[in-house]
Amino acid sequence: MNDTEAMEFDYIVVGAGTAGCVVAEQLSRDRTRRVLVLEAGGMDDWIWFHIPVGYLFAIGNPRSDWMFRTESEPGLNGRSLAYPRGKVIGGSSAINAMISMRGQAADYDHWRSLGLAGWGWGDVLPLFRELEDHFLGASDTHGAGGGWRIEAPRLAWPVLDAVREAAGQMGIAPTADFNTGNNEGAGYFHVNQKRGRRWSSARGFLKPALSRDNVKLETQVLVNRLHVAGTRVCGVEYTKGGRTCVAHARATVVLCSGSIGSVQVLQRSGIGNGDFLAGLGIRPVLHAPGVGENLQDHLQQRAIYKVANVRTLNEMYHSLFGRGWMGLQYAFARRGPLTMAPSQLGIFTRSSADHARANIQFHVQPLSLDKFGDPLHRFPAITVSACNLRPTSRGSVRITGAAPQDLPRIAPNYLSTEEDRTVAADAIRVTRRLMAQPALARLQPVEYLPGPSVGDDDESLAKAAGDIGTTIFHPVGTAKMGAADDPMAVVDERLRLRGLDGLRVIDASIMPTITSGNTNTPTALIALKGAKMIAEDFR
Repeated sequence: MNDTEAMEFDYIVVGAGTAGCVVAEQLSRDRTRRVLVLEAGGMDDWIWFHIPVGYLFAIGNPRSDWMFRTESEPGLNGRSLAYPRGKVIGGSSAINAMISMRGQAADYDHWRSLGLAGWGWGDVLPLFRELEDHFLGASDTHGAGGGWRIEAPRLAWPVLDAVREAAGQMGIAPTADFNTGNNEGAGYFHVNQKRGRRWSSARGFLKPALSRDNVKLETQVLVNRLHVAGTRVCGVEYTKGGRTCVAHARATVVLCSGSIGSVQVLQRSGIGNGDFLAGLGIRPVLHAPGVGENLQDHLQQRAIYKVANVRTLNEMYHSLFGRGWMGLQYAFARRGPLTMAPSQLGIFTRSSADHARANIQFHVQPLSLDKFGDPLHRFPAITVSACNLRPTSRGSVRITGAAPQDLPRIAPNYLSTEEDRTVAADAIRVTRRLMAQPALARLQPVEYLPGPSVGDDDESLAKAAGDIGTTIFHPVGTAKMGAADDPMAVVDERLRLRGLDGLRVIDASIMPTITSGNTNTPTALIALKGAKMIAEDFR
């Protein structure tokens, strides 16, 4: 019997992704409390977890990615999408776009309006500042000295400068900072890096926590189920190296496995829709119909334009000299294309005058390819992707069996509402208008995808959106936070499971509605706030 089987812990953190790393660091500050962290993936001991461009090799690789796929999506004209999730300490922050984005103040004020006290913008801004170690230094907006390192990008592309100028010609003002509460504007993304290396939540939070003698990390473990005694979650059963282990929590179990993983653990434990679980042969422990529902994600329309008279990464990628130069830039200066986030230039604007605030986000890249994992095109081109920031479509995540190895059924239900189809069509129109601005005339942009044969009418554009739409990997909402009168709420405003004691869910799954931008930084915010509430409650 190993020590984990023999011992109790105060806190058991299930999942060492973005949220779990922050939670573990925060809870272990009290040296009188013992913290066990369980991670299904491995250590981040591979070079491509640390070189920023390594996402090209990590996503779609079973060493680093859980390799999930969506169901065939009617809104995407029957296509199924790859659905990457990080399989390593740091979770998806070890393979993601590294874009530091809080969302909009109105996102959090909306949460507060749902009856969720303490979640308004004024409540969370001090916590965002506490998280950060920002290159701009401490101010009313940003923080310094926290575990979440944020820096400016370390390269520039004239083609992206031209697109930013084109946005200005459309009336979209330049911005130097998307994280002030109103992200409308055009500018360069700030990134989670430090001196040209990726900065994951494992580097910023978990590894400092592991220097403390009250933290134990177990990797390569699969959580079978939560242990429930009466009305209390009291521990976790997991498998490591073929052995079944049980760990008990004196204070609470904290589920931090993300919008896919947390649902799997809950449903395998009998917590979810009782009829659905019984149909899988799982004894229902708590009827919680919201578990696995309310899935939201950002779908982008990935437009590609051929360009001329300007350099893009496509040519460098296919040149032996170009590849060598990129390697030398990184080796000697930690600069150049190997430091690139997947997207460098951001544009937040409105798809139409019907929207009171920015509702679409552009990710602009100085490169193009047919699909993720394919080589870059041999012609110079850029990608101009627009995503709907606040989709109204809702999907689901459901297990397909009681074993941890059983893959989940992920059905995002993209473009299933008329509003989402309208926004998608309008977003393509905005893209075309952007690329037709005078600032880009010398680049001679030619639409490659969706292509000039696609008309400008609603029906043609909605179909094109289904053909070219793809996820930017922001699943949230599947164990949503809600008020007591919300029958689909899974957790309360203090992230306690409704219906059983002894369990908190602290990750992106608790978002009642998706934030207006990349979701990794909001997930870290949720983790910090949730961990502080646990510490308060068990002080």
